[in-house]
Amino acid sequence: MLVGDGAVGKTTMIISYIFNGYNSEYKQTAFDVFTGLIHVNGVPIRLKLIDTAGQEEFGHLRSLCFPHVDVFILCFSLVNPRSFANISSKWIPQIRTANRTSPIVLVGSQSDLCHNVGILIHLDHQRTRPVSSKKAKRLAHRIRAHSFIECSALTQHNLKDVFDHAVYAAFEQKDSKSRKFSLVRRLKSFLDSIGGK
Repeated sequence: MLVGDGAVGKTTMIISYIFNGYNSEYKQTAFDVFTGLIHVNGVPIRLKLIDTAGQEEFGHLRSLCFPHVDVFILCFSLVNPRSFANISSKWIPQIRTANRTSPIVLVGSQSDLCHNVGILIHLDHQRTRPVSSKKAKRLAHRIRAHSFIECSALTQHNLKDVFDHAVYAAFEQKDSKSRKFSLVRRLKSFLDSIGGK
């Protein structure tokens, strides 16, 4: 599930990834589900991507989905410091209240705009600048994200990596849960056999 403030590029990332190109014509709704087939290490995987609007009025829809999510792709725009601040103040509390265990891939989107003169001038007038990789990596560590990736839906720079990391994080989580379950089952069986004698 892609989560983050409105206008950070979540929908554009999905469209560019699934359809292998940037589409400025797509009109987002409050809640969109995209499915696709990808290959990970030669194994076909059906991927379901849930895209929710970042605006407050859709918070209830998002929170209904959170408990059932395998992995969160938590997005902020590298050229929108407010969206970065909201990762800690808004999104992590919402996610972890509803789902304490699913992994998070932190994504700095719109990397193609980090060197756009118009954007840089606008940010300078606001006495700010693009979010640095160093700052984003520190946040990723603090929120215990599986990984941090900067990407651009427009140029597709690192775009595939975002979704690859999400798939790997989900598989690692499921594998870890199944190993724990197997260990608990074996331990229970062992204790039953001892107690039964």
